[in-house]
Amino acid sequence: MATDTLKSKPGTSGAASLRKLLLDNGALTALIVLVIALSALSGDFLTTDNLLNIGVQAAVTAILAFGVTFVIVAAGIDLSVGSVAALSATVLAWTATQHGVPVVLAVVLAVATGIVAGLVNGFLIAYGKLPPFIATLAMLSVGRGLALVISDGSPIPFPDSVSHLGDTLGGWLPVPVLVMIVMGLIAAVVLGRTYIGRAMYAIGGNEEAARLSGLRVKKQKLVIYALSGLFAAAAGIVLASRLSSAQPQAADGYELDAIAAVVIGGASLAGGTGKASGTLIGALILAVLRNGLNLLSVSAFWQQVVIGVVIALAVLLDTLRRKAGATPVTAGGGGNKGRQAATYGLAAVVTVAIVGATSFLHGGTSTSDKPKVGLSLSTLNNPFFVQIRAGAQAEAKRQGVDLTVTDAQNDASQQANQMQNFTSSSLDAIILNPVDSAAASNSVKAANTSDMPVVAVDRGVEKAKVATLVASDNVAGGELSAKTMAEKLGGKGKIVILQGQAGTSAARERAAGFEKGLKAYPGIKVVAQQPADFDRTKGLDVMSNLLQAHPDVQGVIAANDEMALGAIKALGSKAGKSVPVIGFDGEADGIKAVAAGTMYASVAQQPRELGEIAVRNAVKAAQGKKIAPAVKVPVKVVTSKNAADFE
Repeated sequence: MATDTLKSKPGTSGAASLRKLLLDNGALTALIVLVIALSALSGDFLTTDNLLNIGVQAAVTAILAFGVTFVIVAAGIDLSVGSVAALSATVLAWTATQHGVPVVLAVVLAVATGIVAGLVNGFLIAYGKLPPFIATLAMLSVGRGLALVISDGSPIPFPDSVSHLGDTLGGWLPVPVLVMIVMGLIAAVVLGRTYIGRAMYAIGGNEEAARLSGLRVKKQKLVIYALSGLFAAAAGIVLASRLSSAQPQAADGYELDAIAAVVIGGASLAGGTGKASGTLIGALILAVLRNGLNLLSVSAFWQQVVIGVVIALAVLLDTLRRKAGATPVTAGGGGNKGRQAATYGLAAVVTVAIVGATSFLHGGTSTSDKPKVGLSLSTLNNPFFVQIRAGAQAEAKRQGVDLTVTDAQNDASQQANQMQNFTSSSLDAIILNPVDSAAASNSVKAANTSDMPVVAVDRGVEKAKVATLVASDNVAGGELSAKTMAEKLGGKGKIVILQGQAGTSAARERAAGFEKGLKAYPGIKVVAQQPADFDRTKGLDVMSNLLQAHPDVQGVIAANDEMALGAIKALGSKAGKSVPVIGFDGEADGIKAVAAGTMYASVAQQPRELGEIAVRNAVKAAQGKKIAPAVKVPVKVVTSKNAADFE
């Protein structure tokens, strides 16, 4: 009777298959719900350009995650893939552009670097008996360190021929998406059609049983981790091609995204389960979430909270779904109902999370008559850039501008994604504070192609056209710092310089200013120069280390106040007394330290004014009005005598 019923309804079989597919794949259901919800909430989401953007943004994470899938299926873990990706790209750029190695050979060397790193991981785990967590954590540090050593901490331009991997085919298909699809197919074939794939599932299901059945587990682990390293190298090459440069700090933290994508896609950290298609869906969920939250102007801080909650709930409910599916089916279909309830619950939770985010976290709904401007900041984990944001928001409110602010978290690739989202949305202008001046060029060129004006703030953009650059005169500020220190020391003394983040125009220009200013004082000897990445904690650590080698240092010049404040902590009672410290930026904590006497001086940049001027110029550029190619905001030396004027 049931058979006759099905035969009488030709569409029933297809509908049942679709229902079973969605029922057995909670992540796929969640992805579909996400797309539907975001399409309803943002008119900019469901466009061809934006969907291709999502594919590009998912590509690097997906390629990394395909490699991690092999490891997790075999009940392992690989925390080193982000660092291996950066190291492989750095090797390619370093050999090809700085040592004249043919590009084809340089690519082979980059891929070999990833494979060797994976083999080292596999050897330490299989033969050294180290837990996978410890072995790959060690490689994470080694890989990142080698990338910094090879590049000397600075980005290296990528060969033009390889940079085409970041382009599009036929003017519409992004090459990173194509590479992602190819690598996904390779991963699917390896997992489902090869001996090593079957070995992965056997080892992950029960390693001891696999060994007793004659499987050479140790050798298989070498291959598994080598494959993970190979995929990491491919991801690093794709990422660097998008940025047109190899960044030694690239893909920092991407290993966590890769692991999250694998688990969201249905794999178990206990091993034995997982597939490439699920991993791809997991990577797409992460990319769709970030893209949608950007388009909906959800606060940069809350975005991380929302994504973390959705990931946790998605994995939790998918686990419940699979457990329900494992329950024996009773006459009433209890197991099937449990799977259905858990799957629909997963979709509902994702929907509620997105709708809740837009309802409670969206800083205000946009209206069509308001100018729309996007502001991409290099980081909001630094008071200087928080002040730029505050100035920009205040000016936007005065001018009736709908301002969307994003935080790149000092990740050039994440900023490239955010810029892509801005370019594909209905913005009138973009304000960009680059993480890296060279890496931002492709994003700005894409905005130029879309006739969207870009205003650079605080840092310039290399090899790309911006409407204007709003910045302090960093070279003049560096000269003032050097002059102030030399005068304080009477023209003689030993000093150290804490440098800013490599690759940024601000770091280069301030360093040039320091050097230029100190030439007039031959009695001042720079005994050490070390980067501390504009970060207070790194400033503390670097200064503490330098004091071990140079306990007799007589002065410290830092490229920003945050590093100067870290140096003050390291100096302790010496700060402001026997060792003057000079910062740069004039941020609130820096001014307080100057007033208190622990910091001798700071070169004030007036960051709020930078933000205000950037918004004013962005509005003018959007209206087609003529603006100056550069706006220099004057810098001033703040000492205890005039600190009250800046508080």
